[in-house]
Amino acid sequence: QVQLVESGGGSVQAGGSLRLSCAASGYTYSTNCMGWFRQAPGKEREGVAGFYTRGGIIYYAGSVQGRFTISQDNAKNTVYLQMNSLKPEDTAMYYCAAVPRGSWDCSWTNFGIWGQGTQVTVSS
Repeated sequence: QVQLVESGGGSVQAGGSLRLSCAASGYTYSTNCMGWFRQAPGKEREGVAGFYTRGGIIYYAGSVQGRFTISQDNAKNTVYLQMNSLKPEDTAMYYCAAVPRGSWDCSWTNFGIWGQGTQVTVSS
């Protein structure tokens, strides 16, 4: 099983940037899809960005397209989420996630392994 630990959250003014990190441990090569989700108070958790760990396909939610970039450093077993041009509506708890071992289904609903989350607060 993959274990995920997020870091890098914080408070920033609108227009600013943050980079979130997700350190993965365990059977990291057993998951085929990783991603970032977020959950704002009173709202459901939503997918933000994801990618196939074998390479080739990256996808984003429309609300962050062009502002957020997901990437990975295989040597460090770390996934990043670079967030630029942040808006107050980006305020949420951000979670790193992975799909179950052996699954090739990278749809948002198939992510079932979660980190503890890191808070991002964007002020206007």
